[in-house]
Amino acid sequence: MSCGPDAVIVEERIYTVLPGKMKAFLTLVEHEGLPIQRPYLGEPLGYFTTETGELNQVVHWWGYESMADREQRRAQLSADPGWIEFAPKVLSLLARMENRILLPTAFSALGATAR
Repeated sequence: MSCGPDAVIVEERIYTVLPGKMKAFLTLVEHEGLPIQRPYLGEPLGYFTTETGELNQVVHWWGYESMADREQRRAQLSADPGWIEFAPKVLSLLARMENRILLPTAFSALGATAR
């Protein structure tokens, strides 16, 4: 399971958090969400909050070896009883969710060792 610099694809998720709920969201993710996700997804490549531009956003990156690897790992996570219980808590703090798959170029830090 690769989630580090050997990842071939990167999943970028952008969550817009309801105004005034950022601290609650980050605390919930750190203390409940990530411990459930790590056995399936590994460590995130990055977890960020926005300081300029559109505010109240969290951007996080997850690395996978392939789309099939992503689908398998996310299916396992989705079936975890802890995740099923956790998801409604965090979803209630979000206004919008976006998702996209990024392919690192050969000359980027993430792409240099993946190809």
